[in-house]
Amino acid sequence: MINAIIEVFPVLMKGINITITVFILSVIFGYLFAFLAGLCRLSNNLVVRGITSFYVEIFRGTSLIVQLFWLYYAIPMLFDVGIDNRLMAGVLAISLNYGAYMSEIVRGSILAVDKGQTEASVALNLSRTQRMRLVIFPQALRMMLPEFGNYLIQMLKATSLVSLIGMTDILYHGNILRSTDLSAAPTVYLLLLLFYFIMALPLIFLTRKGEEISKRGVASG
Repeated sequence: MINAIIEVFPVLMKGINITITVFILSVIFGYLFAFLAGLCRLSNNLVVRGITSFYVEIFRGTSLIVQLFWLYYAIPMLFDVGIDNRLMAGVLAISLNYGAYMSEIVRGSILAVDKGQTEASVALNLSRTQRMRLVIFPQALRMMLPEFGNYLIQMLKATSLVSLIGMTDILYHGNILRSTDLSAAPTVYLLLLLFYFIMALPLIFLTRKGEEISKRGVASG
């Protein structure tokens, strides 16, 4: 068993850079899409709200794997759009999918801020932008933290799907090993479990810290 681990471990490590790169980029763009979509769904503009709602429902209502295949295989063929970069397709699929889910957290958290806070900021003669930036959003952000932490862990696990479009992440190298030597399969998948668990540990810690911050609460009327 030890010898098998010694043989498998360096091979899996070849894909760690891809896994981490996809994860970091997906987190950056996923949160960006979440905040943009969440705020746009609160817009007074019907067109902006309608387009954003369409995006959210499409990406929440369909499979991430199908979205990945559409972005990498179908869209370039149908519309002659050059999303032939595996990294771009993988990151876009994960970030658009989870951005749609997290946008509901953004929207719900903003709406959950006590109405008295808005009334107080209006009494102080703050503009709508100032009310959002200085009063409502800081309190809403505190409420978002626990769920954002949970989705952070889910995005890490979702990075394994990029192996389906040929990206050489840790799962890709693991599958290559397993296909060439079936007897190595238990060791390969055991190490893969450990890899993802170890990478998830700091995210679990951040999620718990987010929960602690969230428990401090927001102002109420």
